[in-house]
Amino acid sequence: MLVWPLSILASLLPLALADVKFTIPAPGAQVAEGLISVAWEEGSGQTTLAQLAGYTLYLVAGGATDATTMTVASVSGTHAQGTTTTIAITAPAAGPPGPNAYYLKITSAAISGGNVINYSQRFTINGMTGSWSPPTLEADYDQAKGNVASVPATQDQTTPGQNNPGAGGAEGSQYSVSYQLQTTGLTKYAPMQQHPPTAITKQDMAPLFPTSLFQLAATVLPVPSQVTTLTATITYSYSTRINTATAGPPPNDMQKFLARWQDE
Repeated sequence: MLVWPLSILASLLPLALADVKFTIPAPGAQVAEGLISVAWEEGSGQTTLAQLAGYTLYLVAGGATDATTMTVASVSGTHAQGTTTTIAITAPAAGPPGPNAYYLKITSAAISGGNVINYSQRFTINGMTGSWSPPTLEADYDQAKGNVASVPATQDQTTPGQNNPGAGGAEGSQYSVSYQLQTTGLTKYAPMQQHPPTAITKQDMAPLFPTSLFQLAATVLPVPSQVTTLTATITYSYSTRINTATAGPPPNDMQKFLARWQDE
């Protein structure tokens, strides 16, 4: 039996467990408003950076939960572009002042479906002159500012095993739930895009899917929780070819105008 030393196993662990771990700005750092540099590396989650596709990066301020923060700026990209980016603050009035008022939130879509949400630790942005919106967020900030690690926990919403290349299996069952019935969570799942037919044969206009459920609001509704929509992977294949037919002549509007005055 092959016995691995604990030191070797420990060195392999970071390669097996990863997601987004922010390195810039550093915890408790002070940065200037304007263009803020952001960098990250492999973290300690179950989904590797190589298994993540697009992302949206948010600069938020406030308390230690998503419900007690305000979004100051955002930027989108793909993990294939690298592990650095910048996020711009368009004006100092875009966010409130205060030590450790800010942190980063990144929502990454997994290639195999689902998403992962990671957070940086808190830092300060000097030169901000805005206010809390709504004002009640300031009390939540006051409770959290003393601890740079007072941020939401990582949320891995991928299905266990679906990002493991050796796991196999079909795409998640979440895609089989009717779109209009998906009212909770951070992600909505859309069915696979259908293959277009080669000819138009139907004469009716019946929709392919039912219309969305709705009810008239009698009071102010809460902010929707969904931040992204994922579409099921296409399972069919198709090919393309060049159209070799000769192009038709361009329309002659003057001929059409003169034809109006011809005797029948």
